[in-house]
Amino acid sequence: MIKRHIATELAELVDTNPAVALLGPRQVGKTTIALELAQNRPSIYLDLESDADRAKLSDPELYLAGHADKLVILDEVHRLPDLFQNLRGLIDRGRREGRKTGRYLLLGSASIDLLKQSGETLAGRIAYLEMQPIDASEVALTSVNDLWVRGGFPDSLLASSDRASLRWRQNFIRTYLERDIPQLGPRIPAETLRRFWTMLAHHQAGLLNAASLARSLGVDGKTIAAYLDLLVDLLLVRRLEPWHANAGKRLVKSPKVYVRDSGLAHALLGIGSLEELLAHPVAGSSFEGFVIETLAAVAPHGSECHFYRTAAGAEIDLLITLPGGKLWAIEIKRSLSPKVEKGFHLACDDLKPARRFVVYPGSERYPLNTETDALSLTALAEDLAALR
Repeated sequence: MIKRHIATELAELVDTNPAVALLGPRQVGKTTIALELAQNRPSIYLDLESDADRAKLSDPELYLAGHADKLVILDEVHRLPDLFQNLRGLIDRGRREGRKTGRYLLLGSASIDLLKQSGETLAGRIAYLEMQPIDASEVALTSVNDLWVRGGFPDSLLASSDRASLRWRQNFIRTYLERDIPQLGPRIPAETLRRFWTMLAHHQAGLLNAASLARSLGVDGKTIAAYLDLLVDLLLVRRLEPWHANAGKRLVKSPKVYVRDSGLAHALLGIGSLEELLAHPVAGSSFEGFVIETLAAVAPHGSECHFYRTAAGAEIDLLITLPGGKLWAIEIKRSLSPKVEKGFHLACDDLKPARRFVVYPGSERYPLNTETDALSLTALAEDLAALR
């Protein structure tokens, strides 16, 4: 069992809010972590994909009122979106009776409909928490390469072999496209969405060029925007926005796009082992996305992630704005002997970040110059996590 950092934060939110929505892709471990939490308090678990459990909620107010003294865990809650209206009344009634926290834990696949429904009817009553796949700060240093290749979904990472892991991810992608996404609402041909997702994997860490993608798929730009919005809403793709606060420079305005889980990106490209990955042109950009996902996961709550690029060539791969406004500038290199390029120095001269780092695959930490340290992903993740 891999200990997840999010477990402590989830327990704190449940103890301080009437309802908590734990959102994340399927198979990321939401149910496991919720059931672990349930072991420490009176609780009841309902899987809304089960006909028997859905039948119990044919009269939701009557059933849930009978369990007002328990934490009610509702899994796959997007299957019953009308339930939110009932939860609002039950939460308000419980507040008047002195039961103000720890009432409902809602697990969902982060559909836009779920966010909209809960936002409309549970405003001021619900807290949101995003659960990502396992990141590099949650595994041993010796397992980081396995995590990079296989991705952070538990069944993929812990598979008995690279071949079994790749098969699991390929089946996961197929199931998501053919069954899960249609259940969440959009009616998009599975093969079209697979092609789009695969194109994003080929262009991992690249600037979004909607016109080029639209031509390749034979659709218009608005359709590409809708496809991208869907994958972002489902926490499967990250749209990293450019830094925009420096009005004195001509800045790149297009976002960079990443398939968030490196293992899924590799499965879309047919890459099943470390040897195949290192020989593939996507290796450098895949490592960049892998680093960004880990650092975004461990950064203090309220941090913002951007990249910085000017028309003159100044560039920072990842710019983290910490609570309070301090900037950390991070360059990501796949080389064991990383060098800081001129563009990074120019960008730092523009932005004056408080800290400068180069993340590389080695384990030693050492200064590249008086202002910049080279260090491993695990070490930088520990530095960021210490600020939480």
